[in-house]
Amino acid sequence: MIGKKVPHVTFRTRVRDESVGGPNPYRWQDVTSDDYFKGKRVILFSLPGAFTPTCSTYQLPDFEKMYNEFKAEGIDEIYCISVNDAFVMNAWGKQQNLENVKLIPDGSGEFTRKMGMLVRKDNLGFGMRSWRYAAIINNGMIEQWFEEEGFSDNCESDPYGVSSPQNILAKLQEKKAA
Repeated sequence: MIGKKVPHVTFRTRVRDESVGGPNPYRWQDVTSDDYFKGKRVILFSLPGAFTPTCSTYQLPDFEKMYNEFKAEGIDEIYCISVNDAFVMNAWGKQQNLENVKLIPDGSGEFTRKMGMLVRKDNLGFGMRSWRYAAIINNGMIEQWFEEEGFSDNCESDPYGVSSPQNILAKLQEKKAA
């Protein structure tokens, strides 16, 4: 994965637009991989689903809390991607009171599939979802890779640790010190 370019896809997002009016002032906006990754050094982390326990209790909130520590290590943006649609991701972001981490809806799973991280979660009633991983991406190229062990369809467990913000920050600091 290291040295590989991220796949080029177009994400279907919903953005707030007051000119739409009404109780739901959002419009569709297509955003490409280049829009997210070109000319920036970012952390992308992926998880099985919005509103799920580990993702909502630890992974997303900890990336949000540690945002300034990552900025100090030369990270421009932190993105969370999940095989969920824009409506679900927007609702989750609102529920989580996000200010720093940006959510990317991969509703069709195209980006996740092209990254080689799409797995079946039928045993949980989820269908196709992303394996838990994270990457440091520099101008669209994968610089560092953090994949949870046990990659498989219908995995009985949900490993979490390698892709935690605490581990990624430690690796960034080690690399800088070396």
